[in-house]
Amino acid sequence: MHDACAPKTEKDTRPVAEAPEKRVFIKTFGCQMNVYDSERMADTLGAAGFAETGSPENADLVILNTCHIREKAAEKVFSELGRMRVLRETRREQGGDMMIAVAGCVAQAEGEEIARRAAVDIIVGPQSYHRLPELIERRAGNRGPVIETEFPAAEKFASLPAPKLRAAPAAFLTVQEGCDKFCTFCVVPYTRGAEYSRPVAQIIEEAKRLAERGVREITLIGQNVNAWAGQGPSGKTWTLADLLRALSEVDGIARLRFTTSHPNDMSDALIAAHRDLPRLMPYLHLPFQSGSDRILKAMNRKHRMEDYLRLVDRLRDARPDLALSTDIIVGFPGETDADFEDTMRIVERVHFAQAYSFKYSARPGTPAADRPGHVPEDTKSQRLASLQALLFAQQTAFNSAMVGRTLAVLWESRGRNDGQVVGRSPYLQPVYAEGDTALIGRITDVEIMAASQNSLRAVIKNLDEDAT
Repeated sequence: MHDACAPKTEKDTRPVAEAPEKRVFIKTFGCQMNVYDSERMADTLGAAGFAETGSPENADLVILNTCHIREKAAEKVFSELGRMRVLRETRREQGGDMMIAVAGCVAQAEGEEIARRAAVDIIVGPQSYHRLPELIERRAGNRGPVIETEFPAAEKFASLPAPKLRAAPAAFLTVQEGCDKFCTFCVVPYTRGAEYSRPVAQIIEEAKRLAERGVREITLIGQNVNAWAGQGPSGKTWTLADLLRALSEVDGIARLRFTTSHPNDMSDALIAAHRDLPRLMPYLHLPFQSGSDRILKAMNRKHRMEDYLRLVDRLRDARPDLALSTDIIVGFPGETDADFEDTMRIVERVHFAQAYSFKYSARPGTPAADRPGHVPEDTKSQRLASLQALLFAQQTAFNSAMVGRTLAVLWESRGRNDGQVVGRSPYLQPVYAEGDTALIGRITDVEIMAASQNSLRAVIKNLDEDAT
């Protein structure tokens, strides 16, 4: 008799025990893009039966979501992999196991080297992580690591599940990936690929879902976000300015930001958006990298400092209270003392509210890595120290100018101390105040009482009247 026709036994009628939920720990390195990607990895794995855990010690799967921008990025990954290997050995001694995956830009750029040097199970690039459940299954039947780095961005976004509910009033939303600029110091075109813009309908849908989950502020992110050119509902290509206008109409979204921008893609329409859209916050990250036209040409930046300064003036004419942040590299190959002084003059001219400054470090496979004239490390360190002293003074002065002002703050989380909440000003400054956690997710007016280099202390004003 066929099994399907056999009479059921007592064993057949017992409830089938559910498989225990697996746990995934994701460690994120680097930029906002990686923060977004890690959240979407968790969403994808959640649909496959994995729950997030805050500790690798009890994880069935550990993912290192890597970034290739910082110095010695790959070596930091190998160091972390060594720690994860020890944890896995401990788990195995206890009768369990742990799968280890490396994701992100280091995986994309150096996947073969990772496979050669480290005992990992999965190596997955930033365009392929939507395939993680399939890769986990493939690894079970493979003797060596599974490497997946070749799928297009369009497939990834179309395949991702709806974002999971997360208790945060501010969220990142990726609208653009990749870069076609090919700056000679940068690995992004090689790790993230060519520029890809998500279509309008997909972005608006995700923004609405975020708003339904209590998100009040969305930051649109991309390696070159202001180059975004997505297909609109009628098939016509939209610009980032068009998208910002549409998103400003989404119910529940009170604040919009975007990062990171290239000076060459800051269009007239985008400048006008800073003037016309109250929900677009008066804070813009606009890297210039070097104040020397000679070095900018060597970097293949395709803009001159005259162009950058003219753009800054136009932006401030459109939005007088606009605060600017930037990226600066010191010690690029061939940089002289005169070139560095040009950078210092630009910083003095523009006055940045915040800045990210770095010593140049060679990235394997980039054109600048093989250039002659590498600057000695001690010279780079001296230049960086001088630059950061000026930048820190400007940041402190910008924050100090807020004392006595009334600012609208979006409260995001508990503070370090009991009875304290922390949020962000329109200028992205952390703001601390005495207040109940019921404020999280609300926007209130505050009076700024004190300032430091990195944050503001405030008192909430007229809570019942102002809270939104």
